[in-house]
Formats: sequence, C-alpha cells, structure tokens
Amino acid sequence: MTSRRSFLKATSLASAGLLIRPSSLWMPPATNIGLQLYTVRDAMQKDPTAALKKVAGLGFNTVEGATYTGTQKFYGMDAKAFAILLKQQGLKMPSSHYMLGEAKMNGADIKGTVLHEWEKAVDDAATVGIKYMVCAYLMEDERGTLDHYKQLAEHFNKAGEVCKKAGIQFCYHNHDFEFQQQDGQLPYDILLKNTDKDLVKMEMDIYWVKKAGLDPVALMKANKGRFPLWHVKDMDKTPQQAFTEVGNGSIDFKEIFKHAGDSGMKYFFVEQDQCPGDPFDSITKSIKYIKKNLV
Repeated sequence: MTSRRSFLKATSLASAGLLIRPSSLWMPPATNIGLQLYTVRDAMQKDPTAALKKVAGLGFNTVEGATYTGTQKFYGMDAKAFAILLKQQGLKMPSSHYMLGEAKMNGADIKGTVLHEWEKAVDDAATVGIKYMVCAYLMEDERGTLDHYKQLAEHFNKAGEVCKKAGIQFCYHNHDFEFQQQDGQLPYDILLKNTDKDLVKMEMDIYWVKKAGLDPVALMKANKGRFPLWHVKDMDKTPQQAFTEVGNGSIDFKEIFKHAGDSGMKYFFVEQDQCPGDPFDSITKSIKYIKKNLV
C-alpha cells in the first residue's frame, strides 16, 4: 500500500473524512456522508470512473479530492471533464485538498498550489463546484519555527482572499505535528490566532487531534464555528494507535457528533490512511456504522 509521504511526492497529493448528526444547535442534511478519496487512492489512480461508481454504490454522496496540482489536475482530468464524471455518478465534491507549494518537485515549483498559480486552482475548483479548498499537509521542510508558521498564516490569509472572490472557503487540515510545542506555544495556535477567522477555516482531522493528546470537543468549544469540515477517522485500541474503521476503535464519535453545532461543521469525510485489506471493505464497515449510529 502506498504510504502518504511517497504518495504526496509521487503524485503531488495531500491527504484527508466527515459525517453529520443532529444536535441541539445544528441540523445537518439527512443524507450527507462523505469520503476522502485518499482512502481509495490506488483505485482512483487506476480507474477513476470505476472507483467513483463503487464509492457511490456504497452510499457515499459526497467526496473530497486529493490529487490536484497544475499538472495532475483532478485524477488526470481537467475540471470540466471531472465535473461531468462526478455528476454521472451522482456525487458532489464540496471540498478538495491542495499542497502549500513551498517544497519543490524535482527542483521545480509545484503549480496549482497555495504559493504557485493559486488563481488557476481556484478557477478549476469553481468549475467542479468545490466550496472548500484545503491546504492538506505541510511537508517536513515546510514546517519550521513559530515565525515560519506566522508567515504561513499570511500566505493562508492571501489564499483565502482569492478563494472568497470565487465564493470558496479556504481551510487548513491538521495532522499531529502542529500540536508539538515550540517555546511553550503550539504552531496550531499560531495559525488560529494569525489567520482571519472568516478567510481561513479549519478542517479538523479528529484522529490526529486525538493522536496529539488533545480533546476534539474542547478544541471545537474554544474556537466555535472554525471547523466546517471534519475527517472522521478512527484509532484502534492497540499501543500503536493505528488507523481503523469508524466504530471499530477508541474514538467516541457519538459524543463528538453532539458538538457539530459548536464546530460549525458542514461536511464530514471518512478517511482511513491505511487499511488492513481492500479499502472498499474498510469503508463499507465505516459507512454501515455511521448510518446506524451517527446520522
């Protein structure tokens, strides 16, 4: 199975899952169940049409993209062609992942990223019907000091301004490294405090927040309305805390979903970075649990 780091380097991708449940503060659409396509990345690379048909057949009706760059486009297709394919399969793609673009690929800038030809990426996103453009991952050499995170916040604000003109919301997706203290501060807090709360929202990857030792609900309450997107990804009960199917692990999604109103969640996407076998078997288990227990 392709690792996330090698997949990012090989195809200029970045990673990413969300679901919804009524709460006292917020009522979600009745059938909004999404899948981050990184979960089925090998199938999408081999045959996007067949993969999307299978995803839709399992009951997912929204997906989140994971491959856009200026050359890769949407799984090798231009925006119009991919929009047609989604419509044919009865799917919508309200969100998609993008790279920062500070790191280079074979010594060259990566186009269609936050830092390079972002306007073209936004135009293509609008054509597909994307409402959220998400900076999905910082390569190791794109992280750096707290001052560097402040610079990133400036880049994100500018990217958010471009998105806003197209009616799109810019977001940032966390892993766990943003919660590792530097000089008594968290890089994630630097991003929250130094970005405009209207221009830059957050996609909360619940697994990685838990992996970092934080409470997702507390983070939602402290930053109400800042998390319109969730990744719903479970953590197994072994010491390794590996990825597992939703409902098969240690994360209390029933409790977390009660606070969707606090977070401002609009979409959630199931994601499982690594699966023990066929990813389609894993997402089948996840969606069955979600339908029975969360929506």
